[in-house]
Amino acid sequence: MTDAQDYFAARLAFETDPSDVYAAQRSGERLTLVDVRGHDAWAQGRIRGAVHLPYREIAERAPSEIPRDTPIVVYCWSPGCNAGQKGALAFARLGYDVREMIGGYEYWVREGQPAENDDGPLARIFDPTVMVVRG
Repeated sequence: MTDAQDYFAARLAFETDPSDVYAAQRSGERLTLVDVRGHDAWAQGRIRGAVHLPYREIAERAPSEIPRDTPIVVYCWSPGCNAGQKGALAFARLGYDVREMIGGYEYWVREGQPAENDDGPLARIFDPTVMVVRG
């Protein structure tokens, strides 16, 4: 039982999900949301308010662009993408307090949270296969 408790406690310490991140944003919680995907993905669509820092550039750019005492939440495309873990590891190696947003951009959009691209806001669509949709 202790192994399971330790495992799940550790996951919760280092992971969050789109609805919790959105709630944190709305409540004014201090965090920097970092999109660790490539430039084409960023241009196609991103979470409103996110910072773009591809995971391969974190070690070089983060220390001069993001204060070290800033809580970080990283995301990539989806549960099928491990760039979020790569980005989180890069931030952790630099000493940041970092969590990964499980589900990534895909689940953020599927839950109807605010997203945008280079042309402006994207339509908010609520997917009933990942959440309860109310009238």
